[in-house]
Amino acid sequence: MPESLFITGTDTDVGKTYVAAGLVVTLRKMGIDVGVMKPFAAGIPQRKGFKSEDIEILATAAQVTDPELLLNPQFFPIMASPYTALKNLKIKPNIPLILKQFKKLSKLHSMLLVEGMGGVMTPILQNYFVSNLIKDMKLPTIIVTRTRVGAINHAIMTCKMCEKYKIPIKGIIINNFDVDGYHVKELKRDLENLTRVSVLGSVPFIDDMSDNSLYRIFKKNIDMKSLLN
Repeated sequence: MPESLFITGTDTDVGKTYVAAGLVVTLRKMGIDVGVMKPFAAGIPQRKGFKSEDIEILATAAQVTDPELLLNPQFFPIMASPYTALKNLKIKPNIPLILKQFKKLSKLHSMLLVEGMGGVMTPILQNYFVSNLIKDMKLPTIIVTRTRVGAINHAIMTCKMCEKYKIPIKGIIINNFDVDGYHVKELKRDLENLTRVSVLGSVPFIDDMSDNSLYRIFKKNIDMKSLLN
């Protein structure tokens, strides 16, 4: 049975959701029963469907009918970290609920892709970060980065924190949507040399989120075999 994975990023707005959706579609078309989860989500609630647009994208990609409380146990109606939501809205992040729902979802699917919020050091509680959550879920992670200048610094810091928390890294995926960033070939070379982590591939800017489009792009550009090993 394939191992479940946690999708994290080197920062917020690196395109984790789009990368996760592409991976989910590709895994599903490879015949794997894959479920999705975003433990914490934040932002302006959608009027229809799921509160979180990210969950809407992931659930559509996975073609799942799991209830929202399993897919996204906690939603904060402001664009902020769970810790900031705690301070500003007095809504306490519920770690036991997250882990309970994660266990339930794990039993419903052969494999889960769990998308984090921001980067690995996004604060959830005073001394509990996304890295603690990954550790508690006992999952390896895929790190999504972009190509803009500064990406190498962010990727190295992310890898170092994963080492500190003893989180296995499956690989790095480069989201190549910046028009003025590093050349992917050079970025891949430098990231692999500096982090000793494999780059599983890069994906171009995606404007067509249809199944066929995502499957074509990810099958061509991402080393799915290494991702599943």
